[in-house]
Amino acid sequence: MTRDERASVAPPPLAAATSSVLRLPDGVSELDRLAVEEPLEIRIDGRAVAVTMRTPGHDEELAVGFCLSEGIPARAARLPQDFAVNTVDVDVSGPFDRSAVQRNFYTSSSCGVCGKGALEAVAVSAPRVESELRVPLGVVAALPGSLRMEQAAFAATGGLHATGLFDAAGALLCAREDVGRHNAMDKVIGWAHASGMLPLRDHVLCVSGRLSFELVQKAAVAGCPLIVAVGAPASLAVELAQDRGITLCGFVRGGHANVYTEPWRLET
Repeated sequence: MTRDERASVAPPPLAAATSSVLRLPDGVSELDRLAVEEPLEIRIDGRAVAVTMRTPGHDEELAVGFCLSEGIPARAARLPQDFAVNTVDVDVSGPFDRSAVQRNFYTSSSCGVCGKGALEAVAVSAPRVESELRVPLGVVAALPGSLRMEQAAFAATGGLHATGLFDAAGALLCAREDVGRHNAMDKVIGWAHASGMLPLRDHVLCVSGRLSFELVQKAAVAGCPLIVAVGAPASLAVELAQDRGITLCGFVRGGHANVYTEPWRLET
C-alpha cells in the first residue's frame, strides 16, 4: 500500500497516533501514522497478574483471552471501579494458582513467550483437539484476503498484526488487530468466550503473520482444530500442533498452502 493510500484510510479510534517523519532522500518532513502501543495491567482481585504491551481497544476481550490461555478460569472482564488508566479487572469463576501465572516482567508485544525459558514453563492444560472439521482448500486459501480487508489499522499504519475467526464456510465472525500478534488472538478468544462459542471445534483461526508456539498454544486452549497463517510456522509451533491434533497451514497465499500437521482436514 502506498503512502497516499495509507493516508486515506481511517483507523479505529485509539489504534493510531501521528508523528513527524523525514522522508529521505527527498528531504520532506510530514506527518505519518503510527500504531499505538501502551501497557495494559490485567488485575484479579485488585492485584496485577500481568502487564502486556498492546494497542488500546477491546481490552476486556484481551484480558479474558489472556487469562484463559494462561489457565485462569476467567468469567468476564470490566474497567476498574477506581478508573485506573490502562487497567482492566478480570472476574474469575474459581481458584487458580497465582504463582504459576503471575509475571514479574512486562510481556513483550512481539512474543509473550519470551523470558519463560522452557516448554514446560509455558504449557497450559488443554486436551487434544477432537474435531472432525474438514475445510476445502479454496476456503482456506481465501481466508488471509478476507482478513486483510478488515485490517483498517494496519492499512493506516503498516504496524499491526491481526487474527480472524471464521466458520467452516469461510465467513468471518470476528477480526481483531493489535501491535502484538498474541494480543490479537487473545482478543478474538475473549470475544468467542463472551459469545458462548468455546471450544472452537468447528471454526478456523487465521493470523496475518507467522505462527509462533504461543499462538498455537492459545488456539489449543480455545479448542480450535485449524490455524491458517500468511507466514511460516516455528518448529515448536509445529511440534505443539502435532501433539494437540491441530492442523497447521503456513504460507497460505495465491491459492497455495503448506500443511505441516493433520493434513486430512483439508479437502482438495
